[in-house]
Amino acid sequence: MLQVTYMTAPAPGRVNEDYVAAGPSWVAVLDGATAPSGVDSGCVHDVPWLVSRLGSALAYGLATQTAASLPDVLANAIRATMKAHEHTCDLSNPDSPSSTVAIIRKRAGQLEYLVLCDSPIALQRTDGSLTVVDDDRTDHLPGGRPYPVELVRSLRNQPGGFWVASTRPEAAYEGLFGSVDVATVRGVAMFTDGVTRLIEWYGHTWDDVVTTAASEGPTRLIAEVRDAERTHGTPHRAKAHDDATAAWVLVGADR
Repeated sequence: MLQVTYMTAPAPGRVNEDYVAAGPSWVAVLDGATAPSGVDSGCVHDVPWLVSRLGSALAYGLATQTAASLPDVLANAIRATMKAHEHTCDLSNPDSPSSTVAIIRKRAGQLEYLVLCDSPIALQRTDGSLTVVDDDRTDHLPGGRPYPVELVRSLRNQPGGFWVASTRPEAAYEGLFGSVDVATVRGVAMFTDGVTRLIEWYGHTWDDVVTTAASEGPTRLIAEVRDAERTHGTPHRAKAHDDATAAWVLVGADR
């Protein structure tokens, strides 16, 4: 069994577009992409609808498709989500709502993981080391931040660009996927980018945030994010605040 502690908080004054789901042997964290102002997504639904539908479909798949690989489970969840609005929305629109996905699953003596876009995970190993799985392709688009809407549109779910969960099931196979011996893992920290700005902008290290998650809990991490945002602001004309989700998963809870 996994022991899961998490906290998810919306950006002040906004609706939370992050989503967390957990079962006895798996955890999934999603971060919906906030739609740029004035952009027509071709969808009658908002981002919270997308992440809740996708998260629910993913939870169902992780609970029932136990023999399937994590990319297969995610691809099936994307298909199920598409089916839920294919008759009301233009799923060919390149600005259709999308989400990052991070999944871990404990199965057959392995700790499996999948990271799609910028919701990274960090495996705290029993020898004290960290293994960080970070799909950072959105950090390496041409021209540097802030990225124009047109550039993001042209590179989303495209070879040489970046991949997210939206309307192309094949994106599930473009994530970072692997597994490690579960006996080598003490715990796993899972974050949306509203928390990893502590590392990217505010001088924290991966060791810092994982240690805080393990010792003081996810709520403390999010408090540190909000304090840093108020004290130091944000670079690159970024949002002053973002939805922030952190989960700490004790993998050895039944050992």
